[in-house]
Amino acid sequence: PLGPPGDTAPPAPAAPRSMAAPARDGDLRRTFPAFPPRAADREGFAETWWGDAWVTALEEGALDAARLARGRGYAERGHVDAITVTPGLVLAYVQGGRPRPYRVQVRLRTFTDADWERFLDAAADRPGHIAALLDKEMPQSLADCGAALLPGPGDLVPRCSCPDSGDPCKHAAALCYQTARLLDADPFVLLLLRGRGERQVIDALSRLSATRAARAAQEREPEPLPGIRAADVLARRDRGLPPLPAPSP
Repeated sequence: PLGPPGDTAPPAPAAPRSMAAPARDGDLRRTFPAFPPRAADREGFAETWWGDAWVTALEEGALDAARLARGRGYAERGHVDAITVTPGLVLAYVQGGRPRPYRVQVRLRTFTDADWERFLDAAADRPGHIAALLDKEMPQSLADCGAALLPGPGDLVPRCSCPDSGDPCKHAAALCYQTARLLDADPFVLLLLRGRGERQVIDALSRLSATRAARAAQEREPEPLPGIRAADVLARRDRGLPPLPAPSP
């Protein structure tokens, strides 16, 4: 079954409950206002390649295409309220067919320290990577850096307070679709889901880049001019002087 009988054609939400609490936000907690309704005649839901990858993970891991279609419709009509993102978790209320909105969450595994080390090494490997991230772009080469930055089918774990046992239910699917719009606007949302906030990532990349630049500068220092140590000359006086080096260029 697709859900309770009264949950098939939800009215537009007038004033749904909200999880928004911007005063509690910080580097590891970000709250985003609800998206307005959007046209439903678009072929793809996301606008960036990383947003598309998120939607693909949702759609390829879903067990019911009909629930996905309803969830997309909920998202397009603005039934998802303010979204809160913390490491490994997306939270929001979603308006269904009942007056009381449903509490929905989607979980994603956070990175281990080794995952972060691989990602940061890859991001610092090219100066353009850091510039792209600061411009709210995600270089595609970072998606294949030895750490699975983008989710795959089955990596998104939804949970909803509704009685529908779908995986995902339409409310969770709606939240996943709207999360793709968050990723379109700011790829640091994806990094926060993987466990680190924007400031923490930028600081780590700055330190790593500075260390690499200093090391490269040392490696570029000229080789010392050829010569003979005075101590060697004095130690060998009784055996004759060593040969002089060739003249410098």
